[in-house]
Amino acid sequence: MSRRLFLRIANAVEAHNPYFKQRIDAFGVLDLSCLQKVTAAHGILAYDIPTNLIDEYLGIGETTAIESLRAFVKAIVEVFGDWYLRAPNETNICRLLSIREQRGFLGMLGSIDCMHWK
Repeated sequence: MSRRLFLRIANAVEAHNPYFKQRIDAFGVLDLSCLQKVTAAHGILAYDIPTNLIDEYLGIGETTAIESLRAFVKAIVEVFGDWYLRAPNETNICRLLSIREQRGFLGMLGSIDCMHWK
């Protein structure tokens, strides 16, 4: 994922859900940043990183990693769901089939297994 896309998603999630805003705790110490929480959720989703390993990588406890994941998924659906999680329209289908034909994957529109091919 490009840095620009990652930051676009992180900024949209932060603007949508106050959970992702960095705060100061009762001791005057900064809480986890939006980027740490989004990176934790992204790592769990994209790379199947166990939540207990997130602590070693990002310094986020297992419970917080799970909370971040839940808040992230909910925010993604609420922010981007209407456009990106909808059924494709005719224009989208034609574009996708054209790309698949150029790459040699005829008839592979609905196959998730082939989504990673470039």
